[in-house]
Amino acid sequence: MPDYTDTAELDAVEAQLSNYPPLVFAGEARKLKSELGKAARGEAFLLQGGDCAEAFEQFSANAIRDTFKVMLQMAMVLTYGAKVPVVKVGRMAGQFAKPRSASTETQGDVELPSFRGDIINELAFTPEARRPDPRKMLQAYTQAAATLNLIRAFSTGGFADVHEVHRWTLGFTEGDEAARYREMANRISDTLDFIKAAGIDSSRSAALHQVNFYTSHEALLLEYEEALTRVDSTSGKWLAGSGHMIWIGDRTRQPDGAHVEFARGVQNPIGLKCGPSMTSEDLKVLMAKLNPENEAGRLTLISRFGAGKVSENLPRLIETVRSEGAEVLWVCDPMHGNTIKSGSGYKTRPFDRVLSEVREFFAVHKDAGTIPGGVHFEMTGQDVTECTGGVHAVSEENLSDRYHTACDPRLNATQSLELAFLVAEELTRLRHTPADAVSA
Repeated sequence: MPDYTDTAELDAVEAQLSNYPPLVFAGEARKLKSELGKAARGEAFLLQGGDCAEAFEQFSANAIRDTFKVMLQMAMVLTYGAKVPVVKVGRMAGQFAKPRSASTETQGDVELPSFRGDIINELAFTPEARRPDPRKMLQAYTQAAATLNLIRAFSTGGFADVHEVHRWTLGFTEGDEAARYREMANRISDTLDFIKAAGIDSSRSAALHQVNFYTSHEALLLEYEEALTRVDSTSGKWLAGSGHMIWIGDRTRQPDGAHVEFARGVQNPIGLKCGPSMTSEDLKVLMAKLNPENEAGRLTLISRFGAGKVSENLPRLIETVRSEGAEVLWVCDPMHGNTIKSGSGYKTRPFDRVLSEVREFFAVHKDAGTIPGGVHFEMTGQDVTECTGGVHAVSEENLSDRYHTACDPRLNATQSLELAFLVAEELTRLRHTPADAVSA
């Protein structure tokens, strides 16, 4: 956690935030919880994606639009593969803070506090920039409010029309590199043509013209989270007003830690990152604390082991959940366990390793007879070069071309959509498994 040296300034900012309207509302959080409960039963599928850490300098309407657009395309492809609705949750409008493995960073002979995200301090390596500044929480709130305002307009104003979304996707499959995905895209086209021929006008059908889109982030900076916590007037329960869904990271999931204590007290859907160090005993305690009423859709377990390590770690956690009779949604985060340092010095994530972890996740759940309910990606709608591989074959030499992230490498728009097609293929194979081979 950051060390704010000016406590009076911190208190003033928290007091100001506590008077601001919440960014999200209890009814929205309850609706998302219901949809996540369906995903846990195999009646829906979760797509969660967005920036590793939102940046103040890169904030723009175009960037929000492009990420939203790619997520809609991914959701359409996944819907076709899963044959169930896709729950769309962005890592947006709140993903400003980043956990760090070390509290300080050294360059040459100079040691300064680590960069912890724009909501806390700045990337420039100077004492002034690295000083935690509580006023940045106010800027984060303003940016989050503006992001949510635009997303809500896009979701209901016609931008999300299913035919328009598919038209964008067809452009991706035109090149020779994406030829293997053209057949699925054409099958989606046939389906939409049939809907149109049947007399269903997408502009008059909310299901084809509008979408529900939710926001999520890691609830890392508790000063910000607590200042935006409100009592829901309809239920009398506490709500984290900073986002529809919040999650606890792999570094802050200590059963007796402050982040778990905060998350267990709010009614929002809660995500819990599960890395290789997650023990069965800790998971039992965390499930009991975070979901004491064993409510469907309340708790999402987000596995992040790394390619080649899923079969070593996930089965024991699945067995722990099964032994406790716990209601959880299983989701795969194939990004955080697959970060490497390239020969050119850039942090990157090889596309093949990301895909490999997703496939291992599906395979383990198939063997266990449990439901793989979603995926969690760090991605952007921009044409960045941060992850290697994909249909356009970003190489290590290309990384410096458009490497814009201040923290972790993200899939670009093309890589994100390609991954959606590949996950859709896995979902299609899963659907063709005999019904008695997969159970909830």
